[in-house]
Amino acid sequence: MLDTVGPELQVVNKTEHPISLQADTLVVLTPDQNKEAGSNLLPLNFNGLSKAVKKGDTIFIGQYLFTGSETTSVWLEVSEVNGDDVTCVIKNSATLAGSLYTLHVSQIRIDLPTLTNKDKEVISTWGVQNNIDFLSLSFTRHAEDVRHAREFLSKLGDLKQTQIFAKIENIEGLTHFDEILREADGIILSRGNLGIDLPPEKVFLFQKAAIYKCNMAGKPAVVTRVVDTMTDNLRPTRAEATDVANAVLDGSDAIVLGAETLRGLYPVDTISTVGKICAEAEKVYNQDIYFKKAVKFVGEPMTHLESITSSAVRAAIKVKASVIICFTSSGRAARLIAKYRPTMPVISVVIPQLKTNQLRWTFTGAFEARQSLIVRGLFPMLADPRHPAESKSGTNESILKVALDHGKAFGIIKPHDRVVVCQKVGDSSVVKIIELDD
Repeated sequence: MLDTVGPELQVVNKTEHPISLQADTLVVLTPDQNKEAGSNLLPLNFNGLSKAVKKGDTIFIGQYLFTGSETTSVWLEVSEVNGDDVTCVIKNSATLAGSLYTLHVSQIRIDLPTLTNKDKEVISTWGVQNNIDFLSLSFTRHAEDVRHAREFLSKLGDLKQTQIFAKIENIEGLTHFDEILREADGIILSRGNLGIDLPPEKVFLFQKAAIYKCNMAGKPAVVTRVVDTMTDNLRPTRAEATDVANAVLDGSDAIVLGAETLRGLYPVDTISTVGKICAEAEKVYNQDIYFKKAVKFVGEPMTHLESITSSAVRAAIKVKASVIICFTSSGRAARLIAKYRPTMPVISVVIPQLKTNQLRWTFTGAFEARQSLIVRGLFPMLADPRHPAESKSGTNESILKVALDHGKAFGIIKPHDRVVVCQKVGDSSVVKIIELDD
């Protein structure tokens, strides 16, 4: 996943000396980057700030991935605007150390493109070289931002298969959430920035509503900023431990760690702690209520694929199957099965398709298989391309055996288990239940 910088406002501190700011004193924010940063003057990389803010507005400056509790971030209140310069009152004493700080203005629209030229340059060099699976589009504010990014990716060879995850970071993105969700392949809730733009008492409400909408649309929802204190401590706070579990119970597909693994002291412990909490929460996830909600939301008449996939999940639950195996070439059917959040793992067997443009042969399928990794409960495997996904005879036996062996190796399939298989045979879709021997 490549994460864009987007229209991020930054304080330029060329000398990299720490800057100490005292509460109740004044500091001037100026677009003149030739001036030296100090405790009463901070140069910015943006010259439209004075037009965007007014007296009384709140400005937040901190290290990248700020938590708000640190002594390395500062709250300012605009006291006057003078030409291009903005004078502010400092609300808390803090020391800004290092060369990069992000500046965030509450609820103000910053007139900069969502995909900057620097972002485009990085995507077309590093992104292309590394065949990125996902583009995380920072500060997505409209569906148009996603369309623009998709159009840009479509010109970069294989990157036309890259999925775009819209990162919702401010009020503007929240306001247009529904249209962004329709356009994007998934959503990242950037709670760090949202926590500055939203009053604290509203954050949980937005999180639950946004994740619910993503779940019903069958698109991955990713939550950020869960265990900030583990940046410097070996254990999370009780609130953070509960927060991780709640993210899982709310229905999120993935969790992104930030400062904890970027500059934290305990990156490995953080991952294992968060992983353990997620596993515990998954055990008590109320799948029954969720399934009914999802079916009700889809409504009737269901599409052909939706009815087959929801039936596969219902059958698997009724016969207490240990796993659902789905044969797919685009990954869509497997994603729909996972959308109903079955209590058992879904093994998605992606059958590559051979394509040619007369000059060279290419396989499709690897992108789709990797991209399904971010979907909760979905375990993709790439099949041998010599097995067609839509077998005419209905005997995908050899490939089914591979999938079953895969499940046994992971310990999710045991002798005498029941397995539900969902596949296309000719023009019809089939859901079958298999009982395994020893």
